[in-house]
Amino acid sequence: MEGLILLWMFAFGIMFFTKISFRTYFRGLRPLFWLILFTVCLQILFTSGGTLYWRFGPIKLSSFGIVQALFIFTRFVTIIFVTTAVTLTTKPMDLTDGLHALLRPLRLFHLPVDEWSMMLSIALRFIPNLLDETQRVMDAQSARGAVFGEGSLFQQMKALVPIFLPLFAGSLARGEELANVMDVRGYRSELPRSSFRRLKWTFGDTCCLLIMCLLIVALAAFNLNG
Repeated sequence: MEGLILLWMFAFGIMFFTKISFRTYFRGLRPLFWLILFTVCLQILFTSGGTLYWRFGPIKLSSFGIVQALFIFTRFVTIIFVTTAVTLTTKPMDLTDGLHALLRPLRLFHLPVDEWSMMLSIALRFIPNLLDETQRVMDAQSARGAVFGEGSLFQQMKALVPIFLPLFAGSLARGEELANVMDVRGYRSELPRSSFRRLKWTFGDTCCLLIMCLLIVALAAFNLNG
């Protein structure tokens, strides 16, 4: 239980210091609400241990299952809140540069760190374009009489097929065009790369690292004692 309280304090502390509306954070829970609910129900009804409160065949309600469900719920919510805070307060290029700097020691194991960071940078740049194109395709399909969000689940999935096909074809075309442009400009993945912006370690980075280390140690201690 102490670990749950610590996770909630950590999540709400981040939400408070970012000065972003709490409504924005809770809005991020909507797409994953049913997944979270389904996972929590599985933990509550099919996890045994501790005090048994109720049982009907394979379905059982126990104290250990309730605690595990609370842990799962807290982890889901914490991950979503922290991810929302990072994406809303950090520029995509800063995320890419930071990840590249963190993964740089893996070069000693001959892992393609530069390629990974390049793929992440390209993916982040393509997301806004993909969203805009999705909206354009949906508007075009709606003008032709297509209806989205109505009917049975199968009908709704069938209505999305005319959207996915143009998006998939357009993404392949843009990817091929980008690859040709990079090839023409002399991009070679095996060559060492330099950076226009150089990251510098600051006092704030040290504080964040210490806080994360203390959080991990505290959670590990609570789990061992529990």
